[in-house]
Amino acid sequence: MADARIVLLPGDGIGPEVIDAASQVLEAVGSEFGHSFRTESHLIGGIAIDETGDPCPSSTVAAAEDADAVLLGAVGGPKWSDPSAKTRPEAGLLHIRRELGLFANLRPVTTWSALVDASPLRRDIVDGVDILFYRELTGGIYFGEATESDDRTTVSNAMTYSVHEIERIVRMAALAARQRRGKLTSVDKANVLAVSRLWRSTTDRVMREEFPDLEYETVLVDAMAMHLLSRPKDFDVVVTGNLFGDILTDEASMLPGSLGLLPSASLGDGGPGLYEPIHGSAPDIAGQGIANPLATILATAMALRHSLSMPDEAHAVETAVERVLDSGMRTADLARGAPYVDTATITAAVTTEIHPG
Repeated sequence: MADARIVLLPGDGIGPEVIDAASQVLEAVGSEFGHSFRTESHLIGGIAIDETGDPCPSSTVAAAEDADAVLLGAVGGPKWSDPSAKTRPEAGLLHIRRELGLFANLRPVTTWSALVDASPLRRDIVDGVDILFYRELTGGIYFGEATESDDRTTVSNAMTYSVHEIERIVRMAALAARQRRGKLTSVDKANVLAVSRLWRSTTDRVMREEFPDLEYETVLVDAMAMHLLSRPKDFDVVVTGNLFGDILTDEASMLPGSLGLLPSASLGDGGPGLYEPIHGSAPDIAGQGIANPLATILATAMALRHSLSMPDEAHAVETAVERVLDSGMRTADLARGAPYVDTATITAAVTTEIHPG
């Protein structure tokens, strides 16, 4: 694909700053590899509420549906945190995921050799970690029926999954495991939750009937939370539901040392994917020019690989990030008291290192 249309959703907080870095990376890739990326920005999150009253306007959804890929910064912040508000910025993110049919959230957790000592865990535990999480994205408790008593003293949220929803995410994760190290770990809470018992029985059947060549295990979510800190190198591809995946991947983000290093991709059966860093909007540092753009830059690499069929270009971006980190350059979140560079400086360093081959 020599010509691609990319929709940018900067959002709130540091979102516009890291999306600007992604735009510069796309420009560098286009220049080095002879591609033309057409980008256009649209509203989502708190800024969309301020300007339109809707956290995800219909114009944003329409633009995203026509795009080849979508890059998102971050949404939310204290300005929109009133619990009595009619809507919240995060509703915009859930809405666009649903409208685009994005049911699989891919979150790679990889430790960079130059940053092994930045992790709060021992070097021997984290050195060599390479986990790919598949989090189911459009089912479970985040999308289940919510109830609230008239006096607001009792509330509930339903965790609901169908066999079809479980099958499709497990198949996608298992196919990825075939291309990696051949091991799939499914995480549930089958000893307590009926919905997890359906998850386990469905996953067991799919793996037995369709993927007998893979090494397969099931782990309870509470045990998995411990294993991620004690033996993370034992895991290859991990598949789990929406709630568990959300929590476990944030925990796993500490393995490489910072949320600022972790990208994610949200994919469906077809159409554009949505690519974003897993960190939030960081309103406390917004506008200061010190945000770490590397997660968003790596999310851009995922977009090149998964939506634009440009694996060489994706590898070039990832290699550029690795070279910059190997050079000793650090943003504030990685510096641990040492000198650090601003967003613009590290972005420029990455774009300089992007080359074919």
